[in-house]
Amino acid sequence: MRDTAIDKKLWRTASGRVQPFPPFRRVNIANLFVLFAGVIILFMLACALVPQWIAPYPPTEMQTDSILQPPSSKHWFGTDYFGRDVFSLVVYGSRDSLFIGLMSVVVGGLAGSALGSLSGYLGGKWDLVLMRFIDILMTIPGILLALAIAAALGPGLLNIVLAVAVAGIPNYARVMRGQIMSIKGRPYITAAISIGMTRLDVFRKHILPGSLSPLLVMATLGIGSSILAGAGLSFLGLGLLKETPDWGALLSQGRGYLTVAWWICTFPGLAITLFVLSVNLIGDRLRDHLDPKKAKS
Repeated sequence: MRDTAIDKKLWRTASGRVQPFPPFRRVNIANLFVLFAGVIILFMLACALVPQWIAPYPPTEMQTDSILQPPSSKHWFGTDYFGRDVFSLVVYGSRDSLFIGLMSVVVGGLAGSALGSLSGYLGGKWDLVLMRFIDILMTIPGILLALAIAAALGPGLLNIVLAVAVAGIPNYARVMRGQIMSIKGRPYITAAISIGMTRLDVFRKHILPGSLSPLLVMATLGIGSSILAGAGLSFLGLGLLKETPDWGALLSQGRGYLTVAWWICTFPGLAITLFVLSVNLIGDRLRDHLDPKKAKS
């Protein structure tokens, strides 16, 4: 008499052969969230790169017979007080919002990494002077520092990028300095110096590549914070002066109609929330992938 437990593990193919049943793989919910986040990010990038392929209407087209219309099959996100399609405004507004988030991370990350690398590798007086400068910047809250810089420079895309980038420099500098100081004291660095490698070659070939992983994770997570900071500056009136507003400006323009036309504020806010959440999910997974200890815990 055959064992029923064994029978349950066997299955018959179309050719009549009996072989073990393929193991059932559980669906990882975390992977589904990361996949969803990747789809959202790709869609937002497509909106920023080719908005004319996605938006059903030009962002400046005013339909006087459709002012303050709620969401419908004709206008998915409704219309604003000028009769403009809100979905089209959100699609076209993604370009400036994503540009602020990405470029501010690039500028702030490069500047902060350079300061942190010099401070950590050279040490001594360089470390003392540079870190005291970073400490001064860290005493000012990031959003307040960005607000002060944006107010001093005036409205403009590059001014917002610079303001948000400067606010993020202390964090990148601190992380990079800690990584450099941790790596430069390891035995293989001492061995490389003992065989005649110059300090520049040691830094370029051994120290710098080993210190980039946490910086990459921090930059990924920083994109969401930069987009929020840029949207906040635009909301306060320090953003771009254009016919096609970014997400923060859309929130500012629609706040006066929140009780009669909730969709003008809601959908730009949802766009910001979805993109920031998606970037944070990707950043968390990247951190787990680059940090085996955290992945196991």
